[in-house]
Amino acid sequence: MPTSIKLLAVSGSPVKESSTDLLLAHIKDAITGHLPRDWQVDGTFVRLNELKFVPCQSCGKAPTPEFCFYEDDLTGLYDTVADCDCLLFGTPLYFDTVSSQAKAFIDRCNCLRPADFSGNSARHSFIRLIKKRRPGAMVLVGGEKGWFEGARRVVAGFFKWIEVSNEGTFIFHSDDYKVKGGVRENAAALAEAAALGRKLADILREQHG
Repeated sequence: MPTSIKLLAVSGSPVKESSTDLLLAHIKDAITGHLPRDWQVDGTFVRLNELKFVPCQSCGKAPTPEFCFYEDDLTGLYDTVADCDCLLFGTPLYFDTVSSQAKAFIDRCNCLRPADFSGNSARHSFIRLIKKRRPGAMVLVGGEKGWFEGARRVVAGFFKWIEVSNEGTFIFHSDDYKVKGGVRENAAALAEAAALGRKLADILREQHG
């Protein structure tokens, strides 16, 4: 039976075919192309801007055994996040942090490790619903003078929360914010993105081979 790999790319860009979208797709395609041909690769690309969901309501109790009390466009995505073998997450920079779409999604993923309101465990304050550790990478897109550390910290915390090891932080400085998908003309950036994809593929080979 061939090895099966589930790839998930999540874009927090409000602009379709933005540099964020293109870089995520490029990395995902590089992963697929570098894995053995007989492996079955299930690749999913999600644009958060196309989903309808409410912000986290801080319900004050754990939704277990479900991931969340609210049923909306994130309901099915929770299982995809929990089950994927590799996660790519990308966002443009807005006010030195992630986009509103990305932040709303990250906040709603708080319930993937909900607080243990029962107090049954003296050692742990949160319920670790996701058991397996997966590789991943983040894509951050901003202007020439963009400050990326704020966004990096948010995504890094998110990765830690959902058991994803960050194997690469891809930062792209766009030289013209008025050009949609400007990375398409940047051969060096695309080559670097492809290299990151091959690195992730090598990690998946080692873990699943």
